[in-house]
Amino acid sequence: MSQVLGTTELNTVFDEDSVLKQELLEGLLAEKKYINPKFFYDEAGSQLFEKIMQLPEYYPSRTEMALLEKHQDEIAVAIGENKVLIEPGAGNCEKVQYILPTLQPKCYVPIDISADFLFESASNLQTKFPHVHIHAVADDMKAKVDVPEKFKTNHKVVFYPGSTIGNYKPIQALEFLKHVRELVGKEGGLLIGVDLQKDKEILDAAYNDKDGVTALFNLNVLNHVNKLLDSDIDAELFEHVAFYNEEHCRIEMHLESKVNQQCSIDNLIQVNFSESERIHTEYSYKYTIESFSQLAAQAGLKLENYWLDDDELFSVQYYVAL
Repeated sequence: MSQVLGTTELNTVFDEDSVLKQELLEGLLAEKKYINPKFFYDEAGSQLFEKIMQLPEYYPSRTEMALLEKHQDEIAVAIGENKVLIEPGAGNCEKVQYILPTLQPKCYVPIDISADFLFESASNLQTKFPHVHIHAVADDMKAKVDVPEKFKTNHKVVFYPGSTIGNYKPIQALEFLKHVRELVGKEGGLLIGVDLQKDKEILDAAYNDKDGVTALFNLNVLNHVNKLLDSDIDAELFEHVAFYNEEHCRIEMHLESKVNQQCSIDNLIQVNFSESERIHTEYSYKYTIESFSQLAAQAGLKLENYWLDDDELFSVQYYVAL
């Protein structure tokens, strides 16, 4: 099924009822409750994340954008011409705008779970870059992308900014990297943002901003869950908890129940929360250049080049298929 906004093709291939509800139910009924971080990004969540990226404590986005802007020519040379550029979790398509002018791909394929937000962003981007064919797909991060027929022979490059790879446990990150390797083929590549290991104080501050925007972002996932499951979880009875786990080199985000409580899902299923019980909502693993390149090598990807900021807080890395 597709719609057309201007010259942008907008393809919806996501079956929310059968896939999302089952995934959410499994997480909320698990012994250790969890919600996949992709559920952060309903319309309200996407807008809150835009605010997070502007926060003084949240260094990843501004550092990455500065790297992309500063090194856009080098990145374009490394990737080469006439590529199909695929961006899972594209959101507002902001970061790709730093490399589109120099890279000039034949086709850009943004993918995001928040369909309306994606379609609006893709349409706005098409206006700015009328010579790039934009083919927007509403799906999750691991979508099997069907590239438009006329671009089937162009080599593919996945663009995965925002250190989103850190949201996966290492074994899951490896699975995703294998998916990328399969998607791009033997002539393809991967341009990826990877957050680096650093002082605990910097990391804790980045996920506990003084204005409480990250807390609102975390709590909003419960509002999204309520819409999807027809549930009555009260977000005001939970609080945001985030900290850096040094042993596992990861930020952990949770929602902690303030009281003993019971919630209803679709008037059929009861979910109980004890006081101080937590719902895990996100991991954000931090890597070194060496540790991430070793992980990528297991997926058949070879580090070709990388770029760092002066403080070595963040990296943009380019991989080619082995």
